[in-house]
Amino acid sequence: MTELGAFQLVVLPIGLGLLGFVEPCSIGSTLVFVKYLEGKPFADKLVQVGIFAVTRAVLIGALGMAAVVIGIAFIGFQKAAWIVLGAIYVAIGLLYILRRAGSLKISLGPALGGLSGSRGSIALGLLFGLNIPACAAPLMFALLGMAAAGGVSGGTLSAGFISLSLFGFALSLPIVAAVLVPSARRALDWLSSLSRRLPLWTGLLLVALGLWSIGFGLFAEIKA
Repeated sequence: MTELGAFQLVVLPIGLGLLGFVEPCSIGSTLVFVKYLEGKPFADKLVQVGIFAVTRAVLIGALGMAAVVIGIAFIGFQKAAWIVLGAIYVAIGLLYILRRAGSLKISLGPALGGLSGSRGSIALGLLFGLNIPACAAPLMFALLGMAAAGGVSGGTLSAGFISLSLFGFALSLPIVAAVLVPSARRALDWLSSLSRRLPLWTGLLLVALGLWSIGFGLFAEIKA
């Protein structure tokens, strides 16, 4: 695997997942989950967060595989796919920078607001794991677009699954730490204040990613 391939497959998804976690609405849903588990036995917490992280990673990974399948269907549009993808990234990034990204933020999965009083550790873990916070959705869609473009360029289903499942796992990893490590729980308050400044950095990152994708589409040689 080339350094560029490793970056797209591993480093970028993990980075975007961690970035998605510290977005404002992600922090809010995290606190609901953490509060529900406070005071429970450690073994119960371990089962709960394990189901949470694995469910979310597998679900988002499956979406990555689906994106690759879609990309394969458009194999004749290799470079155009990367250019269009880059233009979408730049547009989303500018919306973030201009604080106009609200229309892009949709929550996927069951709502979390009324779940704190529910019974059933495993059931609640599955419900939380299936929820993808609205703030993280644009970042996930960016990776899905990359997976689809990768399918256009000959990317495999396993690559799509690995990339998106790593995003899902990174999106959940700080939550796992907050539940199992007391000091990490206290760090959530600091992250909550930091999250207000994240849209600007998210926007700049997406603009940079978009320019890279456009450059890749214009100048890279893609073999069929």
